[in-house]
Amino acid sequence: MFNGIGANLGNLHLLSSAKSRSISPENMSGEVGKGGMCELKDGFSADAARDLGKGWKVNPRIIVKAGETVEIANIEGPGAIEHIWMTPTGKWRNTILRIYWDKEENPSVECPVGDFFFAGWNEYYQINSLAVCVNPGSAFNCYWTMPFLKNCRITLENRAEEEVVYYYQIDYILTEPIEECAYFHAQFRRVNPLPYKSDYVILDQVEGKGHYVGTYLAWGNNNSGWWGEGEIKFFLDGDTDYPTICGTGTEDYFCGSYNFENPHTHDQYVSFSSPYTGFYEIHTDKLYRSQKRFGMYRLHITDPIRFDSNIKVTIQALGWREGGRYLPLQEDISSVAFWYQTLPAKKFPDLPDKDYLEII
Repeated sequence: MFNGIGANLGNLHLLSSAKSRSISPENMSGEVGKGGMCELKDGFSADAARDLGKGWKVNPRIIVKAGETVEIANIEGPGAIEHIWMTPTGKWRNTILRIYWDKEENPSVECPVGDFFFAGWNEYYQINSLAVCVNPGSAFNCYWTMPFLKNCRITLENRAEEEVVYYYQIDYILTEPIEECAYFHAQFRRVNPLPYKSDYVILDQVEGKGHYVGTYLAWGNNNSGWWGEGEIKFFLDGDTDYPTICGTGTEDYFCGSYNFENPHTHDQYVSFSSPYTGFYEIHTDKLYRSQKRFGMYRLHITDPIRFDSNIKVTIQALGWREGGRYLPLQEDISSVAFWYQTLPAKKFPDLPDKDYLEII
């Protein structure tokens, strides 16, 4: 019988024994029949609900204090996360999202909230992909399927010097165990500036069997002119100096062409957001905002890049210099790599401190 994981238009007619559950500040455990039970005296919206009482939107949000890490989900499996919605306050890069599978010591997802939802520059741009949607006014939605066998634990760490408010909902199912379960992973990195003549490393030191499913880049241009001649490279299963998969240019990998420019006027970038790929320009032509900033995503949903033992992903930063020669650029680049793999996963490199990740 269908276990309910991976529901889509092609199988919505199938019955399953999966049980639908949801965690939010109004039901922090996801237990059956336990939603909306917060006592008026304990809720963050107690004043607004004072005339109505218990059961009337008493506790729709949480507050994460400065320097605090809070657990927002702890689910006993087997099951699968189907959807995560949240809307935050504060600077999105100051809150770190972590997801742990099957009681592993190390997280399989460790990423600033904004970057995880393709919004690394702390500014709203609408995203319409199959895996991530960003909707007005700052609504982050994730549709990655995240199965687990034993347990799922999700935390938020507030690195800021002031408290932040989070509204969130985590929709999941409890179902039968699945064979050969691959676990969702997401890893954030940043280099600012990229050392001269160096490749930017999106992902490295991954061990296990799995498949790579997506890339998000927050790209800061520290030079005038076009910046996207660099090639992305996928080193698979023991590749050393040269990769098995090598792209032809940055905009090519993100499924655009010719500088993402207007094909008629050739005088401006053209933003787009589609189910598998997208690109947007941060408008910086204001006082004190001189450098160009971009966001872009590429989802390998229909073309996952499979590996048996290890994978490394890099991208070059190349512009143009006089004489028609490539110019190695020293850019501000942040990335999130998305992939599935077997457990246990290797420990991620430590995140840089708050100041190093700051967007100014």
